Amino acid sequence: MKLGQWMGLLALIASCYILWQIRQALLLLFAAVVLATALNRLARYLQKFGLKRSIAVLLSVSFLVLIFVGLFLIIVPPFAQQFQQLTQRAPQGIAKLNEWIDQIEARFSGQMGQRLPNLDINDIIQQLQPLFNQLVGGAGAFVGNTLGVILSFLLVIVLTLMTLAEPLSYRKAFIQLFPSFYRRRVDGILDECETALGRWVIGALISMSVITFLSLIGLSVLQVPLALAHAVLAGLLNLIPNIGPGLSVIPPMTIALLDSPLKSGFVLILYFLIQQFESNLLTPYVMAQQVALLPAVTLIAQVFFATFFGFLGLLLALPLTVVAQVWVREVLIKDILNQWQATPRKLAALDTAIHEEYESIGVTHSKSESLPEKKLEIPNNTESHNPENQ
Repeated sequence: MKLGQWMGLLALIASCYILWQIRQALLLLFAAVVLATALNRLARYLQKFGLKRSIAVLLSVSFLVLIFVGLFLIIVPPFAQQFQQLTQRAPQGIAKLNEWIDQIEARFSGQMGQRLPNLDINDIIQQLQPLFNQLVGGAGAFVGNTLGVILSFLLVIVLTLMTLAEPLSYRKAFIQLFPSFYRRRVDGILDECETALGRWVIGALISMSVITFLSLIGLSVLQVPLALAHAVLAGLLNLIPNIGPGLSVIPPMTIALLDSPLKSGFVLILYFLIQQFESNLLTPYVMAQQVALLPAVTLIAQVFFATFFGFLGLLLALPLTVVAQVWVREVLIKDILNQWQATPRKLAALDTAIHEEYESIGVTHSKSESLPEKKLEIPNNTESHNPENQ
């Protein structure tokens, strides 16, 4: 390799290393882009009613703030109060669970497993003392992580507002990173990405709304406390396929267990039925109208992004997959693989290999029959690889 090639290779390695070190910041930037795309889509819709761009953007941002404030008021204060009641009523729940096991053993006259010990509050405190010590010891780390999450959230909001204010300027700056002959093609690919992200957002909002509505009705019928908060949490966690629904069933089951173990079982059955409806009927129909993602691709993407980027990667796995799918389809498949043409030398070598293979099996075969001369004619490389000429 020449000196210039070695320098190019070292520059590529250094760039990959730098990108890997700032991967969390890049994910936050991507989250801001997704949020800005959704708000920009809403702003364009409002502009159809004759509103100016600035007013439409202001209304979109106000709508976003109202959603965040509403979700906070619906979820955080009730859960904090319920958690306090949960710590006070935990001994009662253990006692009820023991009574329930006693009734089952008495009815079936069999051993249904070892009974839970009848614990009083002092025994519980003594057994949980090591856990409390660990929590106190890790309080500093917890506060630090919480502060980091808050700062990351604020960074996403600020980047979203900055991107939403002048989207064309940032778009042009990104397009300038590509060669001049490919910039028009990149602009078209960004349009495809924006459309795909917008469709994914619409599909996700529809699925969240349906899951929230069904969960609210079911939990209200079962008379589970904080039905609205649990339903909204189930809708939000539905953004994380395969994992979110399993996490969303834990809070309502825990609270229902304080009233009756049987009610907790009914909650589990309710969420199982909702999840089956969502995975087998709702999501395939909604996403088929919006974006086309194979279930296996979705699962592999979740595992990949969660492994390399943590929880933030898991949360953004679907939009990342949607964007990656557009770039792979447009760049790798259409612009490279579909335009890939063999040189005459390679075609001649292939013709010779085919001729020798026929001779080895005793079949008469002419080279001119396998590959006509006209197939050796290929267009100019510049025109065939220039997407603007397609």
